[in-house]
Amino acid sequence: ELEEEILTWQGTSTGLRQYGGVQFNAYGKEIGHLHSNGLLDVLYSKRIKAALMKQGRIEPHHIFTDSGWISFYIKKQEDKNYAKELLEMAYWRLRSKD
Repeated sequence: ELEEEILTWQGTSTGLRQYGGVQFNAYGKEIGHLHSNGLLDVLYSKRIKAALMKQGRIEPHHIFTDSGWISFYIKKQEDKNYAKELLEMAYWRLRSKD
């Protein structure tokens, strides 16, 4: 469902990750990935990450806590909607750099 939606955006692709799960790419660069346990990791700048952290819905990346990566668990339908928003923000951030 999430993967199908992302693939409708211009310049996107998906692939399998080395450690399992699905990677989401925009214009050849990774914007995030979804682990098989429902954990979504998305890459932002540290500034955007800090702003999102203040909203209280995301967590620092489960491994790279001092980076721009964030983690978000998808547990129910409304979480899928927010996961799409998170990936969409990363997509537009990357696209605006081109």
